[in-house]
Amino acid sequence: MAAAQASAWVAEAKLQKAATLWVPSFMIATSYARHDGPIDFNGGVDVPQGLNALGQPAPGSFGKPLNQNLNWFIAGVGLYQVVATTDIIFQPLAQRQDLNAKRWDIQTAKNDALLEVARAYFNVHRFRGQYAGALYTVQEGRKVIAAIEALSRDLVPAVEVDRARNLLAFLEQQAVLHRQNWRIASADLTQVLRLDPRAVCEPLEHDHLQITLIDPSRSLDDLMQIALTNRPELASRQALVQAALVRIRQEKLRPILPIPMVNGFQTPYEQIQVGAFGIGNGGKMNLWYARDDVAPGLAWQFANLGLGNAAMVKWRRGEASQATVELFRIQDMVVADVTRSQALLQSAAARVVQAERELRGALVNYKGVVEGLKQTQRFGNVLKLVFRVPDAVFSLQLLKMAYDDYWTTVAEYNQAQFRLFHALGYPAREVAYFRRTGEILPVNTMRPGFLPPVGTGPPPPPVGTGPPPATR
Repeated sequence: MAAAQASAWVAEAKLQKAATLWVPSFMIATSYARHDGPIDFNGGVDVPQGLNALGQPAPGSFGKPLNQNLNWFIAGVGLYQVVATTDIIFQPLAQRQDLNAKRWDIQTAKNDALLEVARAYFNVHRFRGQYAGALYTVQEGRKVIAAIEALSRDLVPAVEVDRARNLLAFLEQQAVLHRQNWRIASADLTQVLRLDPRAVCEPLEHDHLQITLIDPSRSLDDLMQIALTNRPELASRQALVQAALVRIRQEKLRPILPIPMVNGFQTPYEQIQVGAFGIGNGGKMNLWYARDDVAPGLAWQFANLGLGNAAMVKWRRGEASQATVELFRIQDMVVADVTRSQALLQSAAARVVQAERELRGALVNYKGVVEGLKQTQRFGNVLKLVFRVPDAVFSLQLLKMAYDDYWTTVAEYNQAQFRLFHALGYPAREVAYFRRTGEILPVNTMRPGFLPPVGTGPPPPPVGTGPPPATR
């Protein structure tokens, strides 16, 4: 965003420069010259021709320049201007459009930055939730193992106990992995926000929070119209097209409109118009005069006999065509972005419902199976468990998968909401499209009972998996 702002400052400076092209430059100049040797101008004295007896110039006798020294000095001020009228008229118009494009680029940078923040933020939510779910399944896995070990050897073979322990080891590894992912996602968020990378970000919202900005059922045609109206990238490219069209008119009129000139005359670089002039022979400079030289004029220039002007018009038309093609490319990108974003949002919205159903079912199944480990049935003289140990192990695996799926789909839903909002150009008026703004309604922020608690701060890793995080 700061880089885009700096580009706008450059464009604004160019506009200010173009707006002052009609103002001549104020010059202060001095110049000194010394001449040694023959001279017959600027005050030099010629040797006369040879004279006859009558005092008249003798035929065939010629004078010659006098070998002498000459000094002269001039100092003064002046106004200097040689700029084409087309530049004075059209350059500010073109630079204005360039500045408009850069200002829209600032909004584009803001939109992109907000999307990156949303993606990183909800990744923190996702992995923090998965970490909480992993810790919960580890805790439940230890309870399952304790319950299995409490059963008699006649009911549970030793291999089943080993299988449960293997699952617990896997769950502990998953907890460490999710804790790592939480810290990595936190580092990504602090990088986007330019915060201390050592900190572990802990969102204030619950991880199950679902943010709805755009209704997933809204029609695609409606969303495309909103995007084509609001996306700053399109406004930026439209401004560049207008700037290119202005430059075409500038080159077409260049040989027709004159070049006004304001300068001096017979002064060094023709830059002095009013000043003092001193001259003298030898080492003297004893003759001083006030001097003014003003030479306004108009000139019409046909570059390369007009062929250069025709080439410049063609050049500017090519730039206008490039800008137009780029505008069409951005339009195609915008509508494709809206289509992709809506597809992701609709899929995530459907999967969130399914993931919540999956999680509730996994919890019911797990609790029922674990409770069944305490119950037995008798078949004759044989005593059997109501639920086998592999059923308990498998139900715990399903519970871990259900937690991961739930946190992932909730985070993807929120990210898809912000992605679609970005694709539409962040039109705030569309947020309340189906539900108009009214009174503030109370929101239940309590964590659902079927979700494991998060606790305060990053929980320490399981025993034996390494030290806790150094900073929070």
